[in-house]
Amino acid sequence: MMRPYNILFLCTGNSARSILGEALATTLSHGRFIGYSAGSTPKGEIHPIVQRMVKEMGYPLATLRSKSWDEFGREGAPHMDFIITVCDSAAGEECPYWPGHPATAHWGFPDPAAVAGSEQEILEAFKRVEMGLRNRIELLIDLPINTLDHIQIKEELHLIHSQTD
Repeated sequence: MMRPYNILFLCTGNSARSILGEALATTLSHGRFIGYSAGSTPKGEIHPIVQRMVKEMGYPLATLRSKSWDEFGREGAPHMDFIITVCDSAAGEECPYWPGHPATAHWGFPDPAAVAGSEQEILEAFKRVEMGLRNRIELLIDLPINTLDHIQIKEELHLIHSQTD
């Protein structure tokens, strides 16, 4: 088996959307992908609803933490094959240098932590993000990545976004 593909999900606060991406990519791919997450301005904590969701996926909570994207631009950091921004503010920010020129894309989702309303409405906002990420990650997992060149992979990442909007 080939080495797993590393995929980094970026968001500003690294407390909800990017954490969900990390957990989903790792759990859905059964070892084909290893998910990571980070933020430009990490909040330093994981949203409690996301903690529950990730735990239900079977993803180990002990590995989760809110962290800066600077960690992944340093020497000795895991080599990233894919970098996906999941919030509009992170997509527009000046990112660190990513060694190895990973394929990048923007899969934006509204911030579920910013939703005001009943407990049920807030939970539904988180579930919508989870389902949107799940759909996109499943499409990514199904790609014959080892037969595609860098440009084709980037095109497929953007196509996945447009197909699932």
